[in-house]
Amino acid sequence: MIKLTNTNRMSSNFLIVLGGRLEMIFYDGGAAPNARRVRVFLSEKNIDIPIKSIDIMKGDHKKDDYKKISPLSQVPALELDDGTFITESIAICRYIEELNPEPNLFGKNPKEIAQIEMWQRRLELLLMMPIASVFRHGHPAMAHLEEQVPEWSEANKPRVLKFFKWLNEQLEGKNFICLDRYTVADTTAFTCFEFAKWPKILIPDEFQNLKDYQQRLSERPSSKA
Repeated sequence: MIKLTNTNRMSSNFLIVLGGRLEMIFYDGGAAPNARRVRVFLSEKNIDIPIKSIDIMKGDHKKDDYKKISPLSQVPALELDDGTFITESIAICRYIEELNPEPNLFGKNPKEIAQIEMWQRRLELLLMMPIASVFRHGHPAMAHLEEQVPEWSEANKPRVLKFFKWLNEQLEGKNFICLDRYTVADTTAFTCFEFAKWPKILIPDEFQNLKDYQQRLSERPSSKA
């Protein structure tokens, strides 16, 4: 079970037992999908990392002290013991995987690695990005953070549903999205499904394979991360 410890200190490192080798701090973005993706991944790995909460809605990610950590004001970020900062969610997950290869979530051989990467790109480009466009350009809560283009929000809604339909077909007879076990691609899929709830894009009832898959992911302990 993952244990994330909050701290208000921005500059200190904290001990995480990864074979007794490293100290880290995780700069979390709360409900932000990429931050949650890392938390779900860490939960699947059963890894504890202390966190510093970054409140996007209050603009914490735009403050000068955080920009020293993440120049593009992105969340999440991972600070290593040598002062290195990693800011892309999948880059963070890959780093953790290299330190803690079991359970394997990125693939055990070239074929698995390629299959997982293929699905990662499909989910990020064809699902996560359209959902983000719908939410960021259409939700009133984002008006103070985005130069909103409402037409772009509306244009992306059917793209999300179109991908849902295709994904429902791809999941016929499958428990997981690409291999016969849980991988980081399933982490990304779950994050997308949860993110889609923000702009109220729900999986249609007729997409039963997809609904069952979402339910299976939601029943995993990591879904609470």
